[in-house]
Amino acid sequence: MRGSDARALARSLLDLCRMRKLTIATAESCTGGLVAGALTDIPGSSDVIDRGFVTYSNDAKRAMLGVKASTLDAFGAVSKETAQAMAIGALERAGVDLAVSITGIAGPGGATPNKPVGLVHFAVAARDGRILHRECRFGALGRGVVRERSVIEALRMLTEMARGPKAPAPKKREPAVRAVPRVARAPRRVAVKRRVPKRKGK
Repeated sequence: MRGSDARALARSLLDLCRMRKLTIATAESCTGGLVAGALTDIPGSSDVIDRGFVTYSNDAKRAMLGVKASTLDAFGAVSKETAQAMAIGALERAGVDLAVSITGIAGPGGATPNKPVGLVHFAVAARDGRILHRECRFGALGRGVVRERSVIEALRMLTEMARGPKAPAPKKREPAVRAVPRVARAPRRVAVKRRVPKRKGK
């Protein structure tokens, strides 16, 4: 990833948010503020970017974003549940329209058998109730590369959410069935056998 890639994505995102009158907050762990840095590096970004939370420790996640201790204990800091809680916490505390969160293992240490180096969880929460989560496994590419790729992914997810909810897919139209006109039939006549009365003998 080149710095120009992040800069182009950041500029495009800011233009989209200005057009739609959206504001953004970030909540970052393994990237340490790089997403906020990429956005605020663009002149005039203050009309979109409200604030950034750098919550590297679990204590910071609890104190600054309201992530529950039970969530951290049950799922760990690097998890879907924590990423979503971070995004929702940033959204509520900043009062913005969109909030992105990143939590992962950039390496070289910190890995476990189930959570390898390069595992990063992302979440974006929107004021209208939408929430998007994504898990990326970048691999042990080096600390700097994992962090850079995480910035790109976060900017892409913010752009996706800023565009608004997807329109529902149009329903497939059932092929029209031509009605076959019914021909009126004449009522069927039933022959009625008349009963002849018997003559009485004289």
